[in-house]
Amino acid sequence: MPVHITQAHATKVNQPGRIYDTHRGLHLWVKSEKAKYWIYRNAKDGKRTDISLGSFPRVGVAEARRKAGELADQIGHGVTPVTRRMEIAVAKEAEKQAITFSELAKQIVESKQPEWKNAKHAQQWSNTLEEYAFPQVGQKALADITTDDILQILTPIWQTKTETATRLRGRIERVLAAATIKGLRHGVNPAQWRGHLDCLLPQAKKLKKVKHHPAMPYQELPQFVELLQGRDGAAALALEFCILTAARTSEVLLAKRSEIAGDVWTVPAERMKAGREHKVPLCSRTHQLITKAMELDADSEYVFSKKEKPMSNMAFLALLKRMGRDDVTTHGFRSTFRDWVSEETDHSPEVAEMALAHTIANRVEAAYRRGDLVEKRRLLLKDWEDFCLGRF
Repeated sequence: MPVHITQAHATKVNQPGRIYDTHRGLHLWVKSEKAKYWIYRNAKDGKRTDISLGSFPRVGVAEARRKAGELADQIGHGVTPVTRRMEIAVAKEAEKQAITFSELAKQIVESKQPEWKNAKHAQQWSNTLEEYAFPQVGQKALADITTDDILQILTPIWQTKTETATRLRGRIERVLAAATIKGLRHGVNPAQWRGHLDCLLPQAKKLKKVKHHPAMPYQELPQFVELLQGRDGAAALALEFCILTAARTSEVLLAKRSEIAGDVWTVPAERMKAGREHKVPLCSRTHQLITKAMELDADSEYVFSKKEKPMSNMAFLALLKRMGRDDVTTHGFRSTFRDWVSEETDHSPEVAEMALAHTIANRVEAAYRRGDLVEKRRLLLKDWEDFCLGRF
């Protein structure tokens, strides 16, 4: 017989069984002292359905009656728990379908920006996706994107713009991977390379040989440095410094005076390609170059600057062109340095690679190489400076 269940009654009862409340259809199912559940029972067309409303005491008496009343009202209007679950599922699926590739791609670019070193990376992501991917799949639901879509995007540029195409493929793959994680699509990522697109497209490295930065033969370098020293201005000082330290262009152009301490220049991690701090030993000529550059722009925070601002990335190329050496690039001097080490010295390849701040591809080797070999690199750069200045 139904009883008006109270909070105290529900708390004390521990005899297994079902206690029916005066609210029609509601009862408390007691399994044990610590396991009690509210059940709403509905009978229609001779079929009985029990619907759980939650456990007691997490769901109190008043809340159980409220939930039971809502269910009774819904069922009275023809909405059963089964149809309600179907409605929710349909609504969720519609929500998934509403999110397009372009919308998620823009979200990914925005969320990844903090990990990129500069705004250029975000712009490159956006530009390639907008130019090549969006026209084909930009307005498509993420779940509807297929391998054929990806091939239609990549095939026209795979052999003519191979580097762009491979980077684009990786970016599309990351967007679709994020969609899978968010539950917006299922199955194989259609932009995946290994075991998927590699069966349909030729390997990029076999299509086009890597074009290396034009480098000056090391035998010509002493004469070039002599000509360089005959030129005035911060660009000439900075380029010579770049050559003697075997550093990258941006590392030198953005070098700050605060990074120089004694005979070591410490390039912070955020300016290094590998994302790790790099210490560069300074020899006698590099110290002289720093002193001269500081005298040219006394109040600047940068080592090499004009009117307290760092020079443009094009400064070195413009200088090389004025010197009639537009057949080489600044980055190519790093190759010149590496060739000289291999062919003319007994310095180890390991020391040379660390002088160039190259990332160690072999993870096992990287794990064991813990030191930065500063003193060995100092000896190497001293010999390099002597060679460049024609001292031997």
